[in-house]
Amino acid sequence: MKPIRVLLADDHTLVRAGVRGLLQGLEGVEVAGESGDGQEALRVAEALRPDVVLLDVSMPGLNGLEVAGRLAALDASIRVVILSMHTSEEYVLRALRAGCAGYLLKGSAVSELEVAVRAVARGETYLSPAVSKRVVDDYVSRTGGATDPLDALTPRQREILQLAAEGHSSKEIAQRLGLSPRTVDAHRAQLMERLDLHDLAALVRFAVRVGLVSPEG
Repeated sequence: MKPIRVLLADDHTLVRAGVRGLLQGLEGVEVAGESGDGQEALRVAEALRPDVVLLDVSMPGLNGLEVAGRLAALDASIRVVILSMHTSEEYVLRALRAGCAGYLLKGSAVSELEVAVRAVARGETYLSPAVSKRVVDDYVSRTGGATDPLDALTPRQREILQLAAEGHSSKEIAQRLGLSPRTVDAHRAQLMERLDLHDLAALVRFAVRVGLVSPEG
């Protein structure tokens, strides 16, 4: 039987090492690759085409939910499990909307990791018990299935939003994304207009609220 090939993406080296050690102890599971940031995770996943991607929700450059959405569009056979500290139903709902097959809390029991990996590899959906489907359904019914506020932005604008909220200048963003600073400024002006944000502080608060960047920066 072919092993389940897993890509592990988390910007915390010690967390990555711990999860890697757990995965290597599972029969029939192979760690095919690792990544420490969102852009790299996307490139590695495109190259390796793993069966499962364990993806930290808060990563620099490109957050896990954005990576998940792009992977879903690239290859629906790649099953993504979000690793997160957030128990909020909104985060879980956004993960499911992005095409994720699982949502695993970082505070989960060790045994849950194996259950989650094997479940999504079989084509099932796995949610940590603390964020069960019932909780998500309740959230949807309360909000009327409200759309994700980021849906108003293009993928490029979401990238620029995250990088700007992380404190990168237009010149730095331009270098990272292969654009001109003028193009970056135009994208930033458009996204701030669409989101009705009027200064950098408001942009950062919005990015934290929707999970693009973590509160601690």
